[in-house]
Amino acid sequence: MSIKRKKIKKNRLRDLDPFLERERTRYGGVALPSREFTLQILEKQGVPVNETKLLELLDITDEETEFFCRRLSAMIRAGQIIRNRKGDICVTEKLELIKGVVQGHSDGFGFLVPDDEKGDLFLSPKEMHKVLHGDRVIVRVSGIDRRGRRECKIVEVLERANTSLVGRVYTEHGICLVIPEDKRINQEILIPKEGAMQASSGQIVVVNIIQQPNNRAQPIGHIVEILGDYAAPGMEIEIALRKFDLPHQFPPEVEQASAKFPKRVLKKELAKREDIRHLPLVTIDSETARDFDDAVYCQQEGKDFRLFVAIADVSHYVPEQAALDKEAFNRGNSVYFPRRVIPMLPEVLSNGLCSLNPQVDRLCMVCEMHWTAKGELVEYRFYPAVMHSHARLTYNLVATMLTEPKGSVAKKHAQLLPHLRLLNKLFKVLQRSRKKRGAIDFETIETEMVFNDQGKIEQIRPVQRNDAHRLIEECMLAANVCASDFLQTHQQPVLYRIHDGPTEEKLLALRDFLKEFGLQLRGGSEPHAKDYARTLTRIKDRSDAQLLQTVMLRSLSQAMYSPDNIGHFGLAYETYTHFTSPIRRYPDLLVHRAIKATLAGQHYSPGDWHELGKHCSTTERRADEATREVESWLKCFYMQDKIGDSFDGVISGVTGFGLFVALDDIYVEGLVHISELPSDYFHHDPVKHVLRGERSGKSFRLGDRLRVKLVRVDLETRKIDFVLVDTQKN
Repeated sequence: MSIKRKKIKKNRLRDLDPFLERERTRYGGVALPSREFTLQILEKQGVPVNETKLLELLDITDEETEFFCRRLSAMIRAGQIIRNRKGDICVTEKLELIKGVVQGHSDGFGFLVPDDEKGDLFLSPKEMHKVLHGDRVIVRVSGIDRRGRRECKIVEVLERANTSLVGRVYTEHGICLVIPEDKRINQEILIPKEGAMQASSGQIVVVNIIQQPNNRAQPIGHIVEILGDYAAPGMEIEIALRKFDLPHQFPPEVEQASAKFPKRVLKKELAKREDIRHLPLVTIDSETARDFDDAVYCQQEGKDFRLFVAIADVSHYVPEQAALDKEAFNRGNSVYFPRRVIPMLPEVLSNGLCSLNPQVDRLCMVCEMHWTAKGELVEYRFYPAVMHSHARLTYNLVATMLTEPKGSVAKKHAQLLPHLRLLNKLFKVLQRSRKKRGAIDFETIETEMVFNDQGKIEQIRPVQRNDAHRLIEECMLAANVCASDFLQTHQQPVLYRIHDGPTEEKLLALRDFLKEFGLQLRGGSEPHAKDYARTLTRIKDRSDAQLLQTVMLRSLSQAMYSPDNIGHFGLAYETYTHFTSPIRRYPDLLVHRAIKATLAGQHYSPGDWHELGKHCSTTERRADEATREVESWLKCFYMQDKIGDSFDGVISGVTGFGLFVALDDIYVEGLVHISELPSDYFHHDPVKHVLRGERSGKSFRLGDRLRVKLVRVDLETRKIDFVLVDTQKN
C-alpha cells in the first residue's frame, strides 16, 4: 500500500523563516520551521490555531509531521505554547498566562516563583494538591487574597520535578503511605501493596513516583530502596543526599575511566612543563583535609617578594566532555558534610593524582607573582609545571612555628621556618593592602562538630582562625585576582565570582537602622566596600558590635558565578574569579582550561557561559542547603537529652512569629514562639529588627541577650523550641 506524500511547493511560507540556515545546520540538512518562526506565525493568526491548520500553513510534509509534532511538544514543555480545551494551539503570552516554578510550604499552601522575577503569586492548598514542590507550571492570576497577595490557578503542568523522593513509611489499617522528608512537599505518597518492599513503619525509604498528583488523586509510588531506621548513624546524610538530589555514586563509565589512571606522574607528562621541584613548596590546610589543591612558596628579591602559588592541574586529567568532566559538571562542587565528603572527582584524582600530597611529584598550574614591599603587584605569569611538595603542614602547626620560632615545633621543621617567616612577612604586606583597598572583613564564628565512636555529637566548638588561615587566604586571593585579570586582558570569556552591592531597598533599611544608633553609612546611593569597612571599624569596640555587624552583613547579596563582570563588592575587587580549587569546584576547572587555551593562543568556549554560571551557582546553593540541613538534624539530636535545661543566648533573628536565639558556648539555635512572650500584642518591625509589645512597650531586638529553657526538640522537622526564663506571662 503506497503512502501519498505532499509535494514540496515553491515559495513556501516556511522559507521566510529567518532561522532557516541555523535549523538546517543543526539537523543535518532538514530544516523544520524554527520555534521563533512558529510562534510568529501563530501570533499573526490572532486566534488559537488547530494543529491540522498549522501543519498546512507551514507546509509540513507527511514525513516531517512526527518530527514537527515533537517540536510542538517541546514548545509546550517550555511554556511557549499551550493547548486549550478544544486542543487548539495558543501562544502562552497572548493568554496573559505566567510561567514559573512551584515553591511549596509545610503548611500546605505554596507560591509560584515566576520566570520573569516580578513577584511571587500565592497558590492555595487546593491548587497545591495538583502539584509538588519544584514543578514547572503555567498559571493564570485569579484575584487578590485577603492579605493583598496575587492569587493564581494552575492552567498547565509543564514539567514534573520529582520522579523520586525520600521519606518515612507509615502503615495504618493496612494502607502504606510515605511522608516526604522535604516538608515543602505536603502530600503523602500512597504505596500499593505490591510496591511496599516489606518496609516497616517508621523506616526511611526512597520512592519512585509512578503517578503524579492531580486535582482528584494523591501521588502514587513504589518503594525502591530501604535506607533504614531514622536515627541510625549517618542516616541524616543519606536523607540529605536524596532530598537535595545530590549525585553521590559515580556512574560505571566514570569508574572505568578512573581505573585507567596511573598511580604516579609519568615522565612523558613532563613535556612542555617548567620544573619547579627544587622549590620548597608546602601545603597548609586543616588537620582533617584530605585533598590538597594548593601549595605556596615565597622568596625575597631585594625588598620585594616573589610568590609562587601552585594549583593542582586537574584539567590535565579531566578532558572536556569526557565522562569524568560530565559528572564533575553535574556535581558542580564537592559537598562537605560532618564526617563525610561527597567529592566532585573520584578519589583516585581528588585524594591521589591531583592532590598535592607531600614528597611526590605532581602536575600543577602556577601563578608566579612579583610583589613590592608596599603591596603593589608588579607582574605575574601563569604556566604549567611539575612540583614536589616538601611538607604537608596544618594551620595550627604553622601558627605555632610563627609565634614560637624557637620552640620544639619550629625546630622540627627548621629548614622550612625561614620560608614560612617570609610568607608571613608578605602576608602582613598584603593585609595592609587589603585594608587600604577597603575590603569588608566581617568577624563571624565558624564551628566544628566533635563526634564520639557511635557517630553522635560530643561537642560543638568554635574554629579558631589564626594568621596561618589568613596567610593562605591572602595568597589564594592574589592568585585568583591575577587569573581574572589575565583572562580579562586577553578577552577570554570566563565565569567571574561576582558579588553585587546592596539593593536600594536594603540600603535604605540599613541606613534607617544605623541612624537609631547614631551611625551612618557613607557613599550615597552607591556605597563602596570601603564605606562598610569604615563603619565596621567605628563599631568594633562597642558592646552592640555583633548586632550592628549582623544587620550590615544581611544587607548584602550572595556571591555567585557569572560571565558578566560586575566586580566583587565584599572583597573590593574590580575583577575576581576562582582559580585555586579545581579539585572541588567546577568553575575553577573552567578557569584552568581558559588559561591554558589563552597561553596556547586559542579561544576556549565550553558552551553558554551564562547557563554555566547559573548551573554552578545552583549546585553551590544546593550543597549549602544540604549541609545546613544535616547540621540542623545533628544539633537537634545533640539537644534531645537537654530538655528542661536553661541556657544563656543572644537573639539571632526576629520574625513576625517569634525570636530565634543562638545559645552561648553550645552554638545551637532555636525559636521562642511569639505565643511564649509576655502576654501582649507584639508587632514586628523588620527594618529595626524588633518585636515590640503594644500595651507593655516591652521590646525584643536582634542582639539582645536572653535566658531560655529548652522545652521541645523535633527531629522530624529539625526544630528546637525555647521558652523565656524568669519572665511571667500576665
